[in-house]
Amino acid sequence: MVARMIIGLGLTVIALALAGQRLWFLKRLAFSGQPAPERLAFAREHPGTDAEAQLTEVIGQRKLLKWTVPGMAHAATFWGFIVLLLTIIEAYGSLFQRTFSIPGIGQWAAIGFIEDLFAVGVLCGIITFTVIRIRNNPHKEGRGSRFFGSHTRAAWVVLAMISAVIITLLIYRGAQENTGVFPYEHDGAWPFASWLVGKALHPLGYGVNSVLEAVFILAQLGVIMAFLVVVFYSKHLHIFLAGLNVLFSRRPDALGPLQPMRSNGKVLDFEEADPDVDVFGIGKIEDLSWKGFLDLGTCTECGRCQSQCPAWVTGKPLSPKQLILDLRDHAFAEAPYLLASEAERESLSDLIKAEATRPLVGGVAERGVIDPEVIWACTNCGACVNECPVDIEHIDHINGMRRHQVLVESAFPTEATGMLNNLERRGNPWGMAEDKRADWITELDFEVPVLDGKIPEDTEYLYWVGCAGALEDRAKKATKAIAELLHVAGVKFAVLGPAEACTGDPARRLGNEFVFQMLAQQNVETLNEAGVGAGSGKKVIASCPHCFNTISREYPQLGGNYEVIHHTQLLAHLVEEGKLTPVTPVEEKITYHDPCFLGRHNKIYTPPRQIIDAVPGTTAEEMHRCKGKGFCCGAGGARMWLEERTGKRINEERIDEALALDPDTVSTACPYCMVMLGDAVNAKKAAGQAKESLEVIDVAQLLVRSIKLREGAAEGTAEGTGA
Repeated sequence: MVARMIIGLGLTVIALALAGQRLWFLKRLAFSGQPAPERLAFAREHPGTDAEAQLTEVIGQRKLLKWTVPGMAHAATFWGFIVLLLTIIEAYGSLFQRTFSIPGIGQWAAIGFIEDLFAVGVLCGIITFTVIRIRNNPHKEGRGSRFFGSHTRAAWVVLAMISAVIITLLIYRGAQENTGVFPYEHDGAWPFASWLVGKALHPLGYGVNSVLEAVFILAQLGVIMAFLVVVFYSKHLHIFLAGLNVLFSRRPDALGPLQPMRSNGKVLDFEEADPDVDVFGIGKIEDLSWKGFLDLGTCTECGRCQSQCPAWVTGKPLSPKQLILDLRDHAFAEAPYLLASEAERESLSDLIKAEATRPLVGGVAERGVIDPEVIWACTNCGACVNECPVDIEHIDHINGMRRHQVLVESAFPTEATGMLNNLERRGNPWGMAEDKRADWITELDFEVPVLDGKIPEDTEYLYWVGCAGALEDRAKKATKAIAELLHVAGVKFAVLGPAEACTGDPARRLGNEFVFQMLAQQNVETLNEAGVGAGSGKKVIASCPHCFNTISREYPQLGGNYEVIHHTQLLAHLVEEGKLTPVTPVEEKITYHDPCFLGRHNKIYTPPRQIIDAVPGTTAEEMHRCKGKGFCCGAGGARMWLEERTGKRINEERIDEALALDPDTVSTACPYCMVMLGDAVNAKKAAGQAKESLEVIDVAQLLVRSIKLREGAAEGTAEGTGA
């Protein structure tokens, strides 16, 4: 017993020392980054929200269970290790007393059964993971495997160690059955797995079982302690960090608004900011906040984000997973330099010094950590954030690097220059004259009030048309359809016309926070002067999801608070109230494309589908990737104005998925999506791969077709609205 105790405690002390040393290093590394006081403040102010997140995401494994088979395997393993903490207590107790049992509950039949049940559950989970990894072997599947780029050897080591934990547990418990010291021996087969192992070991006799009991108790403690050390030195660090990362992540998720730029924890004021002193985006690894470092350490390398990323799926160099891993590897390689004093840095190796001089974003010639093509391939669609089971905020990292490249390095795709210049000079990405914003009104046969001052008391809605809705020919058809529907429903609304400017979304998503703030402040002032601020009783209608997201969720950062609804929400409500009644059948097969900034970013999935379902004669069929797993059109993240030179075009990938259903119409609820998908359809028609009658329209245009807007004119709006 003395030898058993000395060995067991010795292994524990060594393992805890090694793990503690690593933990201290990780803490120092994380806090070498920027402060993030807003994360701590939110956690303090919203304990209920954080408790719910811990219960649903960490304990409940909500996001993991979105993928049923691997999710169940992970849940069984996670919950198994929580339950098996009891067996670890029992193993340590056995170092001091062979007949040890946990006081109070240590001899209950139910406890023995539950321990064995979850031990078997963990083994089943490990077997499932093994099959999944064999079937998704990146050496065979290449980019098609979600484990492509992951540290697969470390994963196999961890799977082996978890298996060893369970195997050693069952062997020593089986041996205890035969030596008469098993706490649950009087419970027969309730601890069924231990009982079965005991039956198998019984012929070996008491002496051999006594040796097996001692050896495998020590073996289990040894494996557990080795596993603890390995966890702190490997990707499985997420076992300890996932709960923290979820605790300090944004709620309800890191989608929707981009965060304002911060330097030393404070929101950056461009009138006073100094790029030589202040942090402008992420230009080096220490520009990450401690939450950013926490993201890097929490990555499980599961590849769920990678498998859903439209850039990766279409052959681009961007893998959200690989980006996080490259940043993590660089952080660890540069850590000795970051954590050393000026005097200590002189004695560091040339390899570490060279790592410290690498640019965070740069090509092969510059030895950059992240290739520029990686950050510019991102569409900000949010699929990565939506899929990540540990709440890593990939978009924040990408846009942080974009901000630094644009504002400090002036290094960004050349084709974006024209768009930014147009935004600064003309207030829209196309550089068209301001008075052109009202041209679509002249094509209607009823009056649309253009505000000059405050919105009238009897007018409930301000319709924010957006740049595309006012200036792009295809999007203008949807704008006119929306206006016609509001008019026939008796909804009083007005528009800003030439006073409207771009919300700044393309500039901000590109990384030019300065231009975004310039446009946003101008619009906030215009909207406030129009009298549509929160509490006014007035609502803003936005037909563009990008405008909707920016005005409702980003303008509050600049003091602009408004009640904003998307046009599909209002139209669905009007149909439900009976103010719009679809009558004329539209005998078409329709598939709906979820705009990323309406769906994933703002969780609006139902209203557009309600509109389609309300139109008689339509047959709706979903694409394989829809709703939360919808596939991007390729326009977000300012990519509407950037060339796509690598791999397959994202919009063509999406249209190929639609064409597989052989629809008559592809419907959407976003002008960007209409343009991108429309271009892809035209390319398919030119190649003879799509029928000439196939079209891409807004759900508002579909609704117009079914509603008799005026007497004897059931189809009278077709020319005016593009229906």
